Amino acid sequence: MANSPQAKKRARQAERRTVVNKTRRTRIRTFLRKVEEAIAGGDKAVAAAALKNAQPEIMRGVTKGIMHKNTASRKVSRLSARVKSLGA
Repeated sequence: MANSPQAKKRARQAERRTVVNKTRRTRIRTFLRKVEEAIAGGDKAVAAAALKNAQPEIMRGVTKGIMHKNTASRKVSRLSARVKSLGA
């Protein structure tokens, strides 16, 4: 357990940030799930729309420090490739 006042404050801040980060991560996962469901449904237009909504949310996670830039880029790239392959 934290002993110094500074360590106690950092522990309190970490708790608050954890809650905020958790909600952001959940929101990103929800958008990803919607894209996955649209791809599974087979409708390219719906999947493309879902991806278009998910992409800025994923990148916002990068700017907020929720995920690494390369991870987000990889996810977007793979999802867009899967959406693109629905038409073929």
